[in-house]
Amino acid sequence: MSRWKSRCICCQTPEPIPFCQTPNTFTPPNNTMKKLPIGIQTFSDIIREDYVYVDKTKIAIDLIRNGKYYFLSRPRRFGKSLFLDTLKEIFEGNKALFEGLHIYDQWDWTQSYPVIKIDFAEGTLQSRAELDEIIYEILEDNQHRLNLQCSVGSIRGRMGELIRRAKEKYGNRPVVLVDEYDKPILDNIDKPGIAAEMREGLKNLYSVFKGQDAHLQFVFMTGVSKSSKVSLFSGINQLLDITLDGNFSAICGYTQEDLERGFAMHLKGVDLEKLRIWYNGYKWLGSETLYNPYDILLFIHKKFSYRNYWFETGNPSFLVRLFEKNGYFLPSLEDVEVTEEILDSFDVERINPLTLLFQTGYLTIDTTFIRRQRMMFKLKIPNLEVKIALNDQFINGYTDLVNEKIGYQNHLYTSLVNGNPEEMIGVIRRLFASIPWRNFTKNNLPDVEGYYASVLYAFFSSLDARIIPEDITSHGQVDLTVKLAGHVYVMEIKVVNGRSGQDGDLDGTVEKMDQNSALKQIREKGYAKKYLGEKGVKVHEVGLIFSRKRRNLVSWAWECSSS
Repeated sequence: MSRWKSRCICCQTPEPIPFCQTPNTFTPPNNTMKKLPIGIQTFSDIIREDYVYVDKTKIAIDLIRNGKYYFLSRPRRFGKSLFLDTLKEIFEGNKALFEGLHIYDQWDWTQSYPVIKIDFAEGTLQSRAELDEIIYEILEDNQHRLNLQCSVGSIRGRMGELIRRAKEKYGNRPVVLVDEYDKPILDNIDKPGIAAEMREGLKNLYSVFKGQDAHLQFVFMTGVSKSSKVSLFSGINQLLDITLDGNFSAICGYTQEDLERGFAMHLKGVDLEKLRIWYNGYKWLGSETLYNPYDILLFIHKKFSYRNYWFETGNPSFLVRLFEKNGYFLPSLEDVEVTEEILDSFDVERINPLTLLFQTGYLTIDTTFIRRQRMMFKLKIPNLEVKIALNDQFINGYTDLVNEKIGYQNHLYTSLVNGNPEEMIGVIRRLFASIPWRNFTKNNLPDVEGYYASVLYAFFSSLDARIIPEDITSHGQVDLTVKLAGHVYVMEIKVVNGRSGQDGDLDGTVEKMDQNSALKQIREKGYAKKYLGEKGVKVHEVGLIFSRKRRNLVSWAWECSSS
């Protein structure tokens, strides 16, 4: 059967690849449309140069009126820097910039406050000495901008003096805005010793805020991670963390209303449901899910081409290595339940990969519930962009098939949508045979029983198949259920030690014992029964047996039945 009979998961046109890279029909932009603020994080430039601005000033004034110290964690390129710059313009009293926005008649523009801005977004720091040097430069830049003279030599002393002198000169207490507070730590996350030194250097700076409380009007800090309270934040424990506050869930990112109101002209002719599947889905306890602004702006700029815009700006390679090191069972990502402690506690000495996946945006909140008097969070991968791209990274890390994976994805996709288990098994055997095992001499991944299911999960999930790991039935649970294009594959996976006979195949005794045991278990336990009643669905029962010694599929069997 021709592989060209498979269909693209996005547009359902005949495609030999697992996802579509071709743009939709493009509606030429209207000359009256505002410009797209791609890469622009300066609020005044956006307003004066007539770029699209999604109004976040209602959230800003709610924060200012109801508190003094705030912390916000959001993934990269989610609009944190623009929100901070908006706060800066509000406190500096630049009324003209806010005409037509919510805050315009809600704020006393006769009052202005000196703003001290600390930003670690630029460059990569590799030592505590470099960090201290950059901090001195940041403090000097603020002195010059505020026309102040400070003489104290130490970082703590200079920061405190800057705050006090700003208050004396301008008559109002200063505002401190910190952007990318944790970047020096995250840039060295794979070097725990240096990361810990960076943490102590930043703590030396930020702990000044607590002692200067009487001289400060407002403090707002943003970053990607949330360090544990016993480490970096122990010196500034007055911060109110609004990361998981439903009242401020839309502080960054675009809601559906933001999208349809602010970009109506730009999105003419776009299938909004398809756009939602690709780029929506981020959630932080609020009632609405959000789009990453970077995705939307690049999607429009690139003439409606569905691509991995946001994902490509970051590199989760350290995360993937962390998953490898821990032998993480990847199918578990389909059913992640954690406490709030896991979500907001990050420590360089004890890195939890799920914490990093959430804080960096590769997982997001699906639902919340109470269990044993604790608030629990069910997490999920937010959208199709992240699902495809993240699993591609897992494939790279778990198999090292960086260049070859697209070929295996193509053939797996074709076999799945055509309902051809025999072809699928052939692809799986070739796939595992091609993994360069010499790359695993420093870890025992192939000896971990969950490794084989993890590799299959990453491949199937990268095709946007629906995966149900450890699928529960009334008689037990099957290892993996894969749903795609009207087909359901119920898979039981077993791993044997795999003693070899003279001909290089499995020893006859082992082979006889294991030949059909996986499929037999599916049949005896009735794992597939709950899918047999689904209209128009073809169910495939597939037993797979892998050998640790051979590091490949050594025995298999399948049966097919229509509902």
